[in-house]
Amino acid sequence: MTTLSGKRIVITGSSRGLGRGFALEMAKAGARVVINGTNAAALAESESLIRAAGGEVVSVLGSVAESALCSRLVQTCVDAYGGIDVLINNAGQVRDRTLFKMSDADFDDVIAVHLRGTFMCSRQAAIAMREQGAGHIINVVSSSGLAGGFGQSNYAAAKAGMMGLLYTWVMELSRYGIRCNAFWPIGETDMTQVVFDRARQDAAGKGGVAPSPAELGFGTPAEVAQGMIWLASDAAARFNGQCFTFNGRKTALWTHPTEINERFQATPWSVEQLSAHYATVEPVAAYQPRFIE
Repeated sequence: MTTLSGKRIVITGSSRGLGRGFALEMAKAGARVVINGTNAAALAESESLIRAAGGEVVSVLGSVAESALCSRLVQTCVDAYGGIDVLINNAGQVRDRTLFKMSDADFDDVIAVHLRGTFMCSRQAAIAMREQGAGHIINVVSSSGLAGGFGQSNYAAAKAGMMGLLYTWVMELSRYGIRCNAFWPIGETDMTQVVFDRARQDAAGKGGVAPSPAELGFGTPAEVAQGMIWLASDAAARFNGQCFTFNGRKTALWTHPTEINERFQATPWSVEQLSAHYATVEPVAAYQPRFIE
């Protein structure tokens, strides 16, 4: 398959899980990839898998929480392949705790990788892409950043922040031919294992059979990677500032936030007038994502 033939792609956090799936499947589709991770053994294994599949790959060990590493990632792609076409901000970690129990370090560590790392990698990629006159930045987001996640104040804040970065970059970078989109993958990984464990416990307690990951709405990394391949390909060239969700079987496009129940009056509102107006307005229900029905 040559869907991504000639594409030069940097994928952060690609030594395992979804990131490895993205890198491997994109290399099979013809992309030349730069992969990254903090675990040397896992990164080497990813590189070997890509090479065994006939792909072109260079690996860069280190954390995107470090500015120097972010610069090195982009420069490695430019040096090895002559430029950078796509940056996929996928690196991440979790430190789940409820608000009562979350430490400063729990919050800061997750923000540093997801949000600060996305900012620093994208800044370097945007500089290189501006010189080329084209490029594509893809932020890997999550339902937590779009609708919240129990015990994930840090993770949700980081992922929501990545959406804020995306909307800002659409305004700043479009004039240079640089597009920015978000991809919400629903994949079967170590980070989502807690969902499957909980499903098994619930099923065991009821004397039933636990649903499979697919039945819960989760795709394998290889399945989910097909959506990323499409988004990074020329077939998706007309999309900018969008957020896609994909689990291998279901795909959807998220709407941007929009006003409802808008009311205007010529004179400033009083507290009493606001009370009277909102007495007849129903609160908007908090959105809870659903996977496969």
